[in-house]
Amino acid sequence: MSPVRRCSRTACGRPAVATLTYVYADSTAVLGPLATYAEPHCYDLCAEHSERLTAPRGWEVVRLTDGTAPTRPSGDDLEALANAVREAARPQERAAGAGGSGGRHADPMEVARRGHLRVLRSPDN
Repeated sequence: MSPVRRCSRTACGRPAVATLTYVYADSTAVLGPLATYAEPHCYDLCAEHSERLTAPRGWEVVRLTDGTAPTRPSGDDLEALANAVREAARPQERAAGAGGSGGRHADPMEVARRGHLRVLRSPDN
């Protein structure tokens, strides 16, 4: 018997890296890190088959990560980064535009502002 668990897919002999479990009551396929030991109702998958996994129509695929593998940036990550850069640039633009007498009154306790968050001066100072 081989000490390395193999992919459960037919005719695939690559080493398993993930375990697939079906939760029939929730119509969910859960793909997570390789389980500690083989379960009779779970499927061990290699890297290629785990990446290409699709579920039946109407089912949800939940992919769990173990935290040790490096994650690739997603479109959401790039959008969040772009929004953070835009938000960081806004306070400087507002400060230049609000410098005239038409600006609203600043709170004397407010030291800085970033978006909807404010940094307040300590009452002791």
